[in-house]
Amino acid sequence: MLRFRPADVTSPDAHGMLDAYFAERAAGFPVEQGVYRPTWPKAEQFTPPMGVFVVVEGDDAGPVGCGGVRRIDAHPETHAVRFEVKHLWLAPAARGQGGGRRLLDELERRAIGFGAQELVLDTNASLEAAGGLYQSAGYAPIEPYNDNPNATNWYGKTVSPPQIV
Repeated sequence: MLRFRPADVTSPDAHGMLDAYFAERAAGFPVEQGVYRPTWPKAEQFTPPMGVFVVVEGDDAGPVGCGGVRRIDAHPETHAVRFEVKHLWLAPAARGQGGGRRLLDELERRAIGFGAQELVLDTNASLEAAGGLYQSAGYAPIEPYNDNPNATNWYGKTVSPPQIV
């Protein structure tokens, strides 16, 4: 059973998960795209209500992943409140069991709680499983919204608060 714990991005657990994420991305980054350039998240961007960063904890294994959402500039045409999904990562041993979807769902839920109307993210085409996860969760390709040198694909999804019945 995975648990999602909010964490300061500078905490030891968060830092350890981000270290592992960046190392894996650097090792598997397509050579033809150059060198992977990690961008360390800034704590103020992942502090409520501007965003949140979570550490994923496994049953007995301690931290096994991380991810965050942060508010970015509103959509330039619709003015929708946008939050960006960042650094969604699970350790290899925690993959293949639906944890990535549960983590994405948790991040979406938290972003909607902060008022998100649109969620966006960027990824690299070499991360085929991630692209499949995002598309199966309702994300569709969009025009680039940032200049991330590591990204080749950008996705977006319109969201709304849950309906109370």
